[in-house]
Amino acid sequence: MRFGQPLDDDRLLALLRPGAGIGTVITADVYGAGAADALLGRALAGIPRDDYCLIGAIGHDFYAGERDGAKGFPRFTDARLRGPDEYAGYVRMAVEHNPDRTGYSSPAVWEALEAVRAEGLADALGVAPGPANGFTLDVIDCFERFGELIDWAMVILNPLEPWPGELVLPAAVRHGVRVITRVVDYGGLFHDDVLPGHRFAAQDHRAFRPAGWVEAGCARLERMRPFAQAHGLTMLQLACAWNLGHASVACAVPTLIQEAGPDARPVEAKRAELAALPQDPGLSEEELAAIRAIGDNTGCMALKGAAPDFEGDPRADGWPLSDDLAQVARRWGIQPERDLVSVG
Repeated sequence: MRFGQPLDDDRLLALLRPGAGIGTVITADVYGAGAADALLGRALAGIPRDDYCLIGAIGHDFYAGERDGAKGFPRFTDARLRGPDEYAGYVRMAVEHNPDRTGYSSPAVWEALEAVRAEGLADALGVAPGPANGFTLDVIDCFERFGELIDWAMVILNPLEPWPGELVLPAAVRHGVRVITRVVDYGGLFHDDVLPGHRFAAQDHRAFRPAGWVEAGCARLERMRPFAQAHGLTMLQLACAWNLGHASVACAVPTLIQEAGPDARPVEAKRAELAALPQDPGLSEEELAAIRAIGDNTGCMALKGAAPDFEGDPRADGWPLSDDLAQVARRWGIQPERDLVSVG
């Protein structure tokens, strides 16, 4: 998956190296089939371990599994690779990345993750649904089953994409799970250098989004701009502040992208802008609600995970809505046929 222009190693290492107001780094072993981890290791060289927080995500088994085209590598819980009694031998990091249904619901998976923490190999455990949007009831069910083990969850959330991520936040509060929000920049729009008419390179992942998404997003972003100006914030900082204004959200993670063209902002400036986010941006509940109303995207896409409109055989990223998950929905006031379907 690629975004924007590639950076040379020196720029990328400097961008990844903790410091200058940013002390958390997130990686996944499947990125580049281990290459991202190796590069991050170089960026962390010489920094005292207590000076940064390292979040490592595992889920796609590129060690024993074979890539299935655009579907990627199979999950480590794929029955073709191993059974539940072998999960512990595979799990050696902290955050379960892009789980299948087994990953959300299997005690064997979470017992294996807890064993990693007990051995001192991780300080905290978490779950990171994806790669696409959805998995709402699966995440809530995971909290209900294993909430005493889960410290963190990572979901997609930003002012232009409040749905469906917002639906899991009340459950996170109840179960004491802190939330990391990703894609805060909404494909780069909140960096303010992806404008109407922007041309993406053929390999850029955003080139596969529906036509007109930049123009529609920018129009809504302009309606949000007065809120940023009122608090002395950039648009990226407003997006982060909006996310952090939700009770369970403790971390906002935009994608830092070097765009192409003479008017593109240096990615280093975007990092500095993120680091300069005020501790208390001061958005009121009324402002949070008004921004959410502008960005309302309810029903804009078909969701992954358990969904009432799912058809066909279960897949690694989609499955039918079970009776158990329907009960989860009722407990949290979610009506799947209304709240978890595409209306487009």
